[in-house]
Amino acid sequence: MTGESTTPPTTTSIEWRRVRSTLKPRATLAQISVGLLCAVLGFAVALQFRSTRGEVALDTASTTDLVGILDDLGQRSDQLSAEAQRLEQQRAALAGGAGQRAAALSQARQRLQTLGILAGTLPAQGPGIVLTVDDPGQQVDAAAFLGIVAELRDAGAEAIQIDDVRVVADTSFVDASAGVVVDGTTLSPPYEITAIGDPTTMASALAIPGGVLESLARVGADGSVAQRSSVTVDALKPP
Repeated sequence: MTGESTTPPTTTSIEWRRVRSTLKPRATLAQISVGLLCAVLGFAVALQFRSTRGEVALDTASTTDLVGILDDLGQRSDQLSAEAQRLEQQRAALAGGAGQRAAALSQARQRLQTLGILAGTLPAQGPGIVLTVDDPGQQVDAAAFLGIVAELRDAGAEAIQIDDVRVVADTSFVDASAGVVVDGTTLSPPYEITAIGDPTTMASALAIPGGVLESLARVGADGSVAQRSSVTVDALKPP
């Protein structure tokens, strides 16, 4: 029976393998670090070389080339200035728009406050008067109250309250057996009428000859006016 025979390695061949393995180059960590450092230094030298070449190019450029470079720089400067001006205009426009929006919002709030006071849905406070009417015989009728309200409004009253009832444009005054009914509420003397506005103007209007105070006196009622620096109209119109 025949077959391939293997020859065991000799001592000499084993020694040569060890020598070749020892001589084979191996990359150590130190060698890798040195290689990276050389690459970085080479990149820096290349950048420096390019910068130096640029400076040399400017030093050796002709007058025509330098003029062209200056013109190009001037155009870029003009473009940057125009862009800066445009951005500044946008900033000013945005700031102005914000200011206009704030002013419009403030005006809207003031308008809403005014409408709320006129409609009787918001309380009001300010200078005004308090008219107290003592009517022991309950002779002051609905027409008299309407006359008082009309006189106060003509004198610039901004908000009016009779006892606990807010008086607005559609407030109703009705004579009843128990007394005057204002928007469903029956009034009882003495009546207290509070109005916000210029105190002097309203007091003078009520006291004119033949006016409200004299009309009250003719039916046996007594009206007195107190001017105050601040009064409150806090009765609200029901929804």
